[in-house]
Amino acid sequence: MASKAQTMPAGLRLLTSAFIVIWLIMAAFPFLWTLWGSFKVELDFFSIADWTNALTGANTKDTYGVPFTGAGYEGAWVENHFWRNVINTFIICFFVVCTSLTIGTLGGYALSRSGFKYVFWLLIIALIFRAMPPITLVAGYMLPFFEWNVWGILPTAIIVLVAINQPFTLWMLHSFFQNIPKELDESAKVDGCTQFQAFRHVIIPVMWPGVITTGLFSFLLAYNDFAVTAMLLSESNRTMVPQIAAFLGTTYTEGNVMFAVAAVVSATAPLFVLVMFFQRQIVSGLTAGAVKG
Repeated sequence: MASKAQTMPAGLRLLTSAFIVIWLIMAAFPFLWTLWGSFKVELDFFSIADWTNALTGANTKDTYGVPFTGAGYEGAWVENHFWRNVINTFIICFFVVCTSLTIGTLGGYALSRSGFKYVFWLLIIALIFRAMPPITLVAGYMLPFFEWNVWGILPTAIIVLVAINQPFTLWMLHSFFQNIPKELDESAKVDGCTQFQAFRHVIIPVMWPGVITTGLFSFLLAYNDFAVTAMLLSESNRTMVPQIAAFLGTTYTEGNVMFAVAAVVSATAPLFVLVMFFQRQIVSGLTAGAVKG
């Protein structure tokens, strides 16, 4: 039987291919343009007189003798120690993901196998908390953190981010667990496994794509967060996103836009690598969550 692609009219195939190419160009253009501009000086990348300066690097060549420069990266990474913000970000992401997945897998599995009516209402309450703006939860933590003198350090941000992220993690993993037949648990128990052993050795291997997908979304929430980390972390413990905002400056402090541009590229590049590395698991996990077992 001929495939759909073979039976599709040539004109429609050409139109579809052109749409995909245009969409990819439009989606990738902002990052590629920012990457290109990060090797220019501000007068070129944000030129008002002549936008072609961003392409030719005329002012960059006048300043450094070449049309490209790594001054933005040197200023961000060396002069302003952006590497410390990178380390802080990955420390927070690591503990947020590990804590959220641990609680989420155990809680999601227990709720999916529970027959009590309170499960529905518990999930609804979790969904309500997830729908609340994160800033409302941050305000509730500020007073005790100040009184206990724990404001400004990484564990405080980790606690709040886990609290914000946990309802989402619980919902996703509960959905995945529901799509796994309960007969697998019963078969494992017949073979001599306890409930936890059945969960560990039988259910989790089947659930692995869903766990990776949920973990990636948890990572992105912590990685891209601004409101929580900006309010709860001191200047020395900033993560990448608040530090990028600090590079831009305020009405009271002078910033350096090219430091911010270089930092944006540095913060965005790992996300491309991460998604490309886990793309198969992400697709498998999303598919598993959408198809009943």
